[in-house]
Amino acid sequence: MSNTTSPDSNGTKTNFVNYNQDSTSLVVGSKNGYRLYSLSNVDDLELIYSNDAEETFMVERLFSSSLVATVAMASPRKLKVCHFKKGTEICNYSYSNTILAVRMNRSRLVVCLEESLYIHNIRDMKVLHTIRDTPPNPHGLCALSITHDNCLLAYPGSAHNGEVQIFDADQLHAKTMIPAHDSPLAALAFNPNSTRIATASEKGTVIRVFSSADGQKLYEFRRGVKRCVDISCLAFSSCSQFLCCSSNTETVHVFKFEEPKESPKRPAEDNSWMGYLSSYLPSQVTDVFTQGRAFAAAHLPTQGVRNVISIATAQNQLRLLVATQEAILYVYNLDPNEGGDLTLYKQHRLSDLHDSTRGTTTTEPQSIEGGSAILASYAGIVKGNPVGQMSGTESEKLREIAAATESPPRGPFHFNDDQEYPPLTQNSD
Repeated sequence: MSNTTSPDSNGTKTNFVNYNQDSTSLVVGSKNGYRLYSLSNVDDLELIYSNDAEETFMVERLFSSSLVATVAMASPRKLKVCHFKKGTEICNYSYSNTILAVRMNRSRLVVCLEESLYIHNIRDMKVLHTIRDTPPNPHGLCALSITHDNCLLAYPGSAHNGEVQIFDADQLHAKTMIPAHDSPLAALAFNPNSTRIATASEKGTVIRVFSSADGQKLYEFRRGVKRCVDISCLAFSSCSQFLCCSSNTETVHVFKFEEPKESPKRPAEDNSWMGYLSSYLPSQVTDVFTQGRAFAAAHLPTQGVRNVISIATAQNQLRLLVATQEAILYVYNLDPNEGGDLTLYKQHRLSDLHDSTRGTTTTEPQSIEGGSAILASYAGIVKGNPVGQMSGTESEKLREIAAATESPPRGPFHFNDDQEYPPLTQNSD
């Protein structure tokens, strides 16, 4: 994702671009609010929702539900959780410092500050755990698994080298520390079932993939040999067969995972050329020969523009998606069997789609006539915890929501239904 502003073709500043957890929609935050786009049809991108109420610094959508978490440019320490279809604010929290990142899955919402992380239960937004005094993390680098069955959180374990701390966000305890790189971390990403984590450092030449369970190194890929490359984004495909990487260069690399190999064995009688090199050359040199190369690459028309990438299936075709800070979405077809240079399939300038609407589109949160606001402050907030409040009304329109908060639901909530969202309790113990 990106949080530094950049003007689009109409002079509009784009503060933020990102995908939802399964890359079925794209979110864009700008000085004119935020917009949600559907990625189900990459031939004709559709605008799902537009909110023009205030300049938006950050926005995250929970899968295909109506729940969004937003941070306004005017209040960078306040997180708002909203139901965008109803135009209502569910709750808000104020933190001690600027919010640098927000991550969500179906059980947890994580807020990342420079030196702390707050883990909320997404069903009632209570703070379950706070990780305090983390190493300085000015870019808000963290990753939360999209699955809630193996709910893991990753963040830098050091400001001086590339240690990765894996934290169990379900059981709320540290899991393992991975010494991934010698240089500080630049990017992190879990695969869809969170069994693997990909890492890159500020050096920007090598990408490593580890087992998230025990920290064992599984793969190592070489992005290139150029110095001073800023890797900004790593992303696994939904099938976990591919990993893509973008940087401040014009090239997006796609790596393909072959079948996992046994731990390398180098018998003394190895007479192969690789065995010969291993015996006489420094390990740093032989590592270059054993590192995987890119399976495919996409070449963007510009460089130096921050972007977020994803490999997703749209219209039964595997696609590489590149959304830039200039509010342009590039779509490349990715053949899972044939690599090489990818051909640009489609290009969308998102600002041109602002007037093309689908579903409910509003310019600001709707007011509820005849409703009185109910503000129930969270109890038990200690010093240093975020101050939060729930929002709701007694109006007929929201009686359905109030009923859901009074008792646990009898059946599971369907988070892929955009009419539903996590149940919330108005009173907190």
